[in-house]
Amino acid sequence: MMFSTLASLLGGGLMTQPPATNYSMGGDPSSDLQVVIWNGTTPYWRRSVWDGELVDGWYQGSTGFIMTLTIVYQGRELYMTFTVSDDSPSMRMVLHYTGMFRFLVWNSNSSSWEVFTEQPSPSCDQYAYCGPFGYCDATETVPKCNCLSGFEPDGVNFSRGCRRKEDLKCGGGDNFLTLRGMKIPDKFVYVRNRGIDQCRAECSRNCNCTAYAYANLQNGSTSDDVPRCLIWLGELVDTGKFRDGENLYLRLASSTVAKESNVLKIALPLFLSGKRRIKKVKNKYARQHSKNSKSIELENETIELPYICFEDVVTATDNFSDYNMLGKGGFRKVYKGRLQGGYEVAVKRLSKSSGQGADEFRNEVVLIAKLQHRNLVRLLAYCTHEDEKLLIYEYLPHKSLDAFLFDATRNFVLDWPTRFKVIKGIARGLLYLHQDSRLTIIHRDLKASNVLLDAEMNPKISDFGMARIFGGNEQQVNTIRVVGTYGYMSPEYAMEGSFSVKSDMYSFGIPLLEIVSGLKISSSHLTMDFPSLIAYAWSLWKDGNAGELVDSSITEICPLHEVLRCIQLGLLCVQDDPSARPLMSSTVFMLENETAPLPTPKEPVYFRQRKYEVEDQRQDYDLEMSLNGMTMTMEEGR
Repeated sequence: MMFSTLASLLGGGLMTQPPATNYSMGGDPSSDLQVVIWNGTTPYWRRSVWDGELVDGWYQGSTGFIMTLTIVYQGRELYMTFTVSDDSPSMRMVLHYTGMFRFLVWNSNSSSWEVFTEQPSPSCDQYAYCGPFGYCDATETVPKCNCLSGFEPDGVNFSRGCRRKEDLKCGGGDNFLTLRGMKIPDKFVYVRNRGIDQCRAECSRNCNCTAYAYANLQNGSTSDDVPRCLIWLGELVDTGKFRDGENLYLRLASSTVAKESNVLKIALPLFLSGKRRIKKVKNKYARQHSKNSKSIELENETIELPYICFEDVVTATDNFSDYNMLGKGGFRKVYKGRLQGGYEVAVKRLSKSSGQGADEFRNEVVLIAKLQHRNLVRLLAYCTHEDEKLLIYEYLPHKSLDAFLFDATRNFVLDWPTRFKVIKGIARGLLYLHQDSRLTIIHRDLKASNVLLDAEMNPKISDFGMARIFGGNEQQVNTIRVVGTYGYMSPEYAMEGSFSVKSDMYSFGIPLLEIVSGLKISSSHLTMDFPSLIAYAWSLWKDGNAGELVDSSITEICPLHEVLRCIQLGLLCVQDDPSARPLMSSTVFMLENETAPLPTPKEPVYFRQRKYEVEDQRQDYDLEMSLNGMTMTMEEGR
């Protein structure tokens, strides 16, 4: 696995001026995960270690010009490609004889090349400029050197770096402080095949280990994520801080961690979208509002999240005009917004009067701010003003899955490869929630309208207002207040208030069958003989006619064996008995491996659907039932 040299990019556009310079640029052969500018054999500048993101972007607000960097990772090979937006001016890459790496854009008005972006950018961004245990703070108006938390300067300037305020204890006397938004240090040890808990343990048991960092590297050739565990044995050098860095877990004496945790406030990045760092260049708006990041105390959790003032949200949404409305539910509306500089976002405006809206606000901030996965929507910022509660998300141009799936004029866009990609993406997002994230999370409201699609039709699960965290060895929870969407809820949840990962599996089975068939769970296209899509699918499958369930718009171009596996898997997910439903880990495996055997489903027990069709799939319901389960009332969302 290696980074390709950049000389092959953009048609060999990398130039060295003059030819006699000692500077060169390429992949670091010692780590395979980073790009370095060398002055002879000495590092001069280092690009941050790859953290698993596949797309990076730079945006120039004055012209709307966008350049996108894509990292292609195929198991043993890692390389970078660059693309530019349509109608963009000519551009080239130059490694200057001074060691400065620049992207130049042609200005036709002045007939000259202008600098689009360059590295190293801050004065302290040169390699190891701030010394051991020091870091270059690029979030300041004037970037400067600082000491890492728990350290102090080791001299009158930073040439000697920083020293510990309190020595490590080892033997159980140390703990880890989370530093967010960091350019992680150089000189690391790459420990392969370690999960995040194993990575922490790897560092904990070695008294010489000073820090660790963990990420999932997204494999472009398969669906697998490769764990990236890095540990440091000794000094931390060439560290930085910027708004879209990653977590660095710094080892300190436990007493120091307790002190630093009370004062450390590092903001999460403001505008992270499907293309990270899209506002990195000439983004006055991001710089302006990053100063307004606030700590939110919710359920004993301190969340650092950027704050946007209400006046800016009003302007961005044209005073919440109906024209900008993307959708609505029982206690919220979602609007498209355009912030200063042209950056598009989705603004969720929660009900002013509903207590459920307040619960959703708290829930989404606590959960989404902690979750990072390519198949989960990103929460960017928040706004509170008097009784207004607003959440600002990345804007996904294709909106929700149901907008394509159930629209006869648009469903042709969803050919079978795209539908299968969506199915697998939803599954991987749920696997992360159920098993791979630090928390075990039950979504409780998975449906087609809560799956958003990005520009490449990749799915992102949204709407975590109903989600719940499972703690410790918790496997199942009972509630007398059932919230969700009728038709997508499992029998044990709707009738008894019992939810678990298996109730999410039931909900996953419904959109799986909807994606294959193009029919809603309560579609009016079904005959009176079949009260629901589940009943219709089961009837066809047991008679050996499951192929008739397939959406007619894709019938002629889809591999029948793949579609039939999805139908059988969907029926397995909607089994009445929760123990008969597969776990999401097994589901992902069965989707990715067509030779893996599938159990035979039993006839599901259906809910008799109400005699109406849910016209707005974003409509939510609050079902409250008596403890004996004998009565149930349904109130349409407020």
